[in-house]
Amino acid sequence: MPESEGSGVISRKVKKTNKVALISGGGSGHEPSHAGFVGTGMLDAAVCGPVFTSPPANAVEEAIKNVKTDAGVLLIIKNYTGDVLNFDLAADMVVDEGILDKTKIDKVVVDDDVAVQNSTWTAGRRGIAGTVLIHKLAGAKAEEGASLAEVKATAEKVIANVRTMGVALTPSIVPEAGKPNFTLADDEIEIGLGIHGEPGVKRGKLMTADEITDVLLDKVLNDNVDYKGSDVLVLVNGLGATPLMELFVVNNRINDVLKEKGVKIYKTLVGNYMTSIEMAGFSITLLKLDDELKKLADAPANTPALTQV
Repeated sequence: MPESEGSGVISRKVKKTNKVALISGGGSGHEPSHAGFVGTGMLDAAVCGPVFTSPPANAVEEAIKNVKTDAGVLLIIKNYTGDVLNFDLAADMVVDEGILDKTKIDKVVVDDDVAVQNSTWTAGRRGIAGTVLIHKLAGAKAEEGASLAEVKATAEKVIANVRTMGVALTPSIVPEAGKPNFTLADDEIEIGLGIHGEPGVKRGKLMTADEITDVLLDKVLNDNVDYKGSDVLVLVNGLGATPLMELFVVNNRINDVLKEKGVKIYKTLVGNYMTSIEMAGFSITLLKLDDELKKLADAPANTPALTQV
């Protein structure tokens, strides 16, 4: 694993030269994102910065050099200012240095969080757990041998149809700081927070799992994606310290609510996919599916954090 200024680059051992390479990444502390999704059917490389800190551009450049192919490279970037700036700079660097032609590298920016329009570290919506679904479906498209333009179009279709919102019951503790990055009373929750502990939309008294689920789902369902009558992929994502049993309680409520609203669940993923160190809490992601996206959602994947056969 090459290292650069405290950042790591993790890439696939076997490189397919005729396949578009997918690269994502960001600050550490969100494991298994993003390194856990490097493998067949998803990412070709992940760039890991220090905890909650964007990796520097030269680490991203190293990843591009490691996995670039004749088919091109697609960068999948969560919408955080540092990530966008450093991934953009790395793309410019490999073009300026003659490593890749500018037609062979492109990007998408993920902004699935419906909680807030602008936040501490972003202009526009934040990129959170829905990013994992872009890894999965764009990765499957790339494995089919699709062109760079086609893989980007698939990623953009997922971004246009995926929405997420989360809740925190406890803060996370950044190891270097050794203290919580925000405070909550024992009977408080933070609705709509970001994965680095950025403020959400409101703070309130502790509610039941069903009540919290209803609040999050209402916001997701009333955004600008019309889910009614459609098939959806549901992602119930733990933030690090919530037991799997409790995530399935949330999933049960999601099933009940979506059935009442005429939304059909095609596929469900429950577990820790995009965490915030040891934060207690969860997020709910819905992805509206068409026939192409269903096929890609079902495609094989072989990564440390997600395997499908």
